[in-house]
Amino acid sequence: MIILPAIDIKDGNCVRLVKGDYATAHKVADSYMDTALSFERAGSKWIHMVDLDGAKDATQQNKDVFIDVAKNTGLKVEVGGGIRSLDTVEMYLKEGISRVIIGSAAVKDPELVKMAVKEYGDRIAVGIDAKNGYVATEGWLETSDVYFTELAVKMSDVGVKYIIFTDISKDGTLSGVNAKQLDEINKCCKANIIASGGVHTMADIRICSKLGLYGTICGKSIYQGTLDLKEAIDYTNN
Repeated sequence: MIILPAIDIKDGNCVRLVKGDYATAHKVADSYMDTALSFERAGSKWIHMVDLDGAKDATQQNKDVFIDVAKNTGLKVEVGGGIRSLDTVEMYLKEGISRVIIGSAAVKDPELVKMAVKEYGDRIAVGIDAKNGYVATEGWLETSDVYFTELAVKMSDVGVKYIIFTDISKDGTLSGVNAKQLDEINKCCKANIIASGGVHTMADIRICSKLGLYGTICGKSIYQGTLDLKEAIDYTNN
């Protein structure tokens, strides 16, 4: 299992939210580059980055931040937030981003996912973010009537190789991962599942590893010191 430390960007700053609520945004680091380099020194191979402004309004105003990290560190960067066109996917991949995450568009424009997967294969991931089991869209501001496993099966069937699953009620809370839903989504489809939301301590890393997940995203737990990134990476490498 791989560990993906996370940096969320809003207005060019490194921030964290609680349960996706933009009103809870608070700065967690002064420099995205220093933070990314610290992740690399701890042994990270990947970094998970989210454009919070883009998630809300489908712009790419923070794109230079993500491209900078991709070009000036040894980390592989996966980026999500506001990616709702093939042009945006292509722009990021051409600029050195390793994997692009399509979120809201997976519900509202599944054809986009099909085209992206056909063109770029395993460099495409789908983000499935759920409230009470139902997929949320538009920066988590809207909730659909699509159940999370239903969307996972559909995306896997069109060739999506990576799915990032977030239980929104857990995100930014340090309350532990939703093992039940993670197990459910991991068993329902062929895609590689990456857990996101709720990671607090090494116990959560061990749970995700035992579930046979492909990866786990860690954000607030690293910034608040409840999880040692190097320890988590060392554990998953053994």
